[in-house]
Amino acid sequence: MNRIDRLTAILIQLQSKKVVKAQEIAKRFDISLRTVYRDLKALEQAGVPLGAEAGLGYFILEGYNLPPVKFSKEEAGALLMAAKLAEQQSDKSIKKNLENALYKIRSALKMEERDYLESIEDNIEVISLPNPTSETHFPDHFLTDLQIALSQNRVVNFDYYSGYNQSQSNRDVEPLSLCYYSRHWHLIGYCRLREALRDFRSDRIVKLHLKEQVFDVSRHQYSSYLDLLVRGSDLQEVTIKVTAELSRYISEQKYLMGFINSQWLDGGELMKFMSGDLQSFAHWLLQFSDQVSVVAPDSLKQRVVSLIEKAYRHYR
Repeated sequence: MNRIDRLTAILIQLQSKKVVKAQEIAKRFDISLRTVYRDLKALEQAGVPLGAEAGLGYFILEGYNLPPVKFSKEEAGALLMAAKLAEQQSDKSIKKNLENALYKIRSALKMEERDYLESIEDNIEVISLPNPTSETHFPDHFLTDLQIALSQNRVVNFDYYSGYNQSQSNRDVEPLSLCYYSRHWHLIGYCRLREALRDFRSDRIVKLHLKEQVFDVSRHQYSSYLDLLVRGSDLQEVTIKVTAELSRYISEQKYLMGFINSQWLDGGELMKFMSGDLQSFAHWLLQFSDQVSVVAPDSLKQRVVSLIEKAYRHYR
């Protein structure tokens, strides 16, 4: 990237946040801090009103605006792919807002970029496998409200359905983070009912209300709680052995089930997984009949046997 392009990109980056650290700019463009300071000085000399806060970073003084941003074909294509992914991995409220945003972006593109998007749009697809744990009778449209609550540190009240004990309860929650894992968006927050940090699947929220009450987010240290969730202290290691034929068949499916690694052994593939739901894992294995064997744990073997016995009694 030549210097003119870099200066323009730095200017856009400064417009994107309240304060931008020099280290952020250096990392983005893989340049030294000394070069960053020279570039910022060049922007000032060109008439850009920059301000600085010691220990925080740089910002553009209020009132200064860039001309409308233009996208290259490659950038427009990247936005299209990101939108396709987001469409499959978000709730109804986000999908609607995303659709509106894309119309605005398209309207700002030059004819060449618009033609480029139209030429590739129908050939880019994100295919999602059916989720056996999804519940269609929940509204699943609260992600936008939760974003507002996060930005304003507002308490939210909602009715929440617990799949663990098949019950519904009302909660006042101090929202701290939205994170995506295990094919769902999760709200991490301090539950005033339980007086502890809790994880709530957004698609299990039945009703939600943003309260006027605000809270002090600095009271909560939740990074270790997030690590615990994502790494999964309650996950169990699963080892199975599959035939060579089945190994090819499940080459993509295995990653949805928590695949870690594998090795070839005695004409088959020994696969290791980390699973937080052995019952669902047992259901998944049943479809493969005699082409898979459970090596460990024994509790998974017992679940598979139990499901087979139930099926036998049902169809007998």
